[in-house]
Amino acid sequence: MKQIIAMGGGGFGPEKTMAKVQEYILRASGMEHPRVCLLPTAGADKHEAILEFYDAILALGGTPSHLSLFRLPTADLEGFLLDKDILFVGGGNTRSMMALWREWDLFRILGKAYQNGILCAGVSAGGNCWFEQGVSNSVPGQMLALDCTGIVPGSFCPHYDSQPERRPGYHALVTSGTAAAGYGADEAAALHLREGEEPLALRFGANANVYHVEATGGAVLETPLANVVDLVV
Repeated sequence: MKQIIAMGGGGFGPEKTMAKVQEYILRASGMEHPRVCLLPTAGADKHEAILEFYDAILALGGTPSHLSLFRLPTADLEGFLLDKDILFVGGGNTRSMMALWREWDLFRILGKAYQNGILCAGVSAGGNCWFEQGVSNSVPGQMLALDCTGIVPGSFCPHYDSQPERRPGYHALVTSGTAAAGYGADEAAALHLREGEEPLALRFGANANVYHVEATGGAVLETPLANVVDLVV
């Protein structure tokens, strides 16, 4: 099944509030002991984040790995990534990540991974990356709609309720036509897209949700997703 899990915030780490959503992501792969690869590009391959990811995946019974574009594990990046069950993209600077991914042909490789049924997931910049456009403050003081891989249509905005500039900034981008219609995910929520099924909101915090955001008649129509999976600890 082709599927995307785009998180508004959080990720793989020691926080107890993240335990259920971490388990959910691994179960969604359909594998008992999934091979999970972290792409930490947006966070500049931060060592601490990679270690936390390994600890979390091992505790969940998975097999962790990561892809550094600065210290390549192999010349065959396509073979390396297509051998995984889950690809998880970490947060950070969306614009810088997209520039590096273009250079290393990852748009094509990740598109192939999605088509092959590898679960594609990520948080913040790692949620943005799967869409046509990701809403990002990669440039300080600016809220931008950045062109991303386009693996799935529309736009995505993480941190929807936790950063005050996010919601109004996304609304302005959508109403101006700068960003396509898409989804805003609260800090403690994630969007789960499964081929042929209605979008799901995964809630791992109280009062969190995912919203479909579109322009209509010069105004914004913001609709919370009705299909919700409650993962609140």
